[in-house]
Amino acid sequence: MAKRATIKDVAEAAGVGVATVSRVLSGGSASPQTRERVLAVAAQLDYRPSALGRNLRQRRTGGMGLLVPDLTDTFHAQLAEGVLACARSAGEPVVIGSTGGDPEQESELIGMLLEQSVDRLIAVPSGDEESWAPAIRAGMTVVFADRLPAAPPAEEDPAVSAVNDLLLLDGAAPAPARSKPLDVPSVVADDRGGIRTAVRYLRGLGHRRIAFIGGPGHDRGGGGEPVDEELIVFGTGSRDSAYAAASGLFQSRPDLTAVVAGGNVLGEAAVLAARELDLRVPKDVSLIMYDDVPWAELCSPPLTVVAQPGRDMGYRAAELVLRSGGRRQRSVVLPTELIVRGSCGPRR
Repeated sequence: MAKRATIKDVAEAAGVGVATVSRVLSGGSASPQTRERVLAVAAQLDYRPSALGRNLRQRRTGGMGLLVPDLTDTFHAQLAEGVLACARSAGEPVVIGSTGGDPEQESELIGMLLEQSVDRLIAVPSGDEESWAPAIRAGMTVVFADRLPAAPPAEEDPAVSAVNDLLLLDGAAPAPARSKPLDVPSVVADDRGGIRTAVRYLRGLGHRRIAFIGGPGHDRGGGGEPVDEELIVFGTGSRDSAYAAASGLFQSRPDLTAVVAGGNVLGEAAVLAARELDLRVPKDVSLIMYDDVPWAELCSPPLTVVAQPGRDMGYRAAELVLRSGGRRQRSVVLPTELIVRGSCGPRR
């Protein structure tokens, strides 16, 4: 029996990405030439997405998908454990995929899940809103966890917005309102509140030149002008990129007195860069990391952190996707907690 053509087969034969095939077959945007080529290849390979559409509309297959950027990351592992715990209690199997933080790989995995008639998905997104639209149009029930897909340029990430709020010159204009996102529920931590608490804590210790190191999901926004633009830097998510961002920041701004790292990979990079440059924590620079992980307590000194409930986030996301039943679910924002340890001290 001949093997049934998959969406990946269509993409390869048409010379386009899986995301493009998904957009064309679900009625999304594409150039006329691309649309014609994809449809011709799909017909030639006898690929029939309509059968999948009927499956998604008429029945639930059981099981759910979970996509995260990196399963070796402590936070993503905690989130996955929460999803698995909830699914186990409901007797549901879970298909787990690692996107590597690559939007194209994410689209390919989404296509594979659709091929397998997995119609419920929890994801820490790597792609933008447009790349997720085909899955939504195909009838997949999606819940985002930890962060939302990259939004239009007008949007500002809550964590960066919170930093800017507290680093703005007096009287600066407020950030513009966020444009309307995809109509998809999410379970996220209160990033804005967590970062705000961290910065206020540092200000209470006398720090004024406070830097922020951001990563994926921390896109620079269009809010008011920060006191010093060079105090906000970004890495792409890899450890090498995070280290380069932290090291470059310390070397270009020796006058900074405190750093807030926007995740555990960024916090690890900040610790390593400070050590390489002989900066003493907290005597020379105070450090707060957003995200609590086991090694944070083992550092010398132990790191002050903003803890977010990773396992609870995964559990709540699984609850949302399991009880959707065609009803629009409300998004959930979970509180964070500042855990004070030894990596912060008064400004000297």
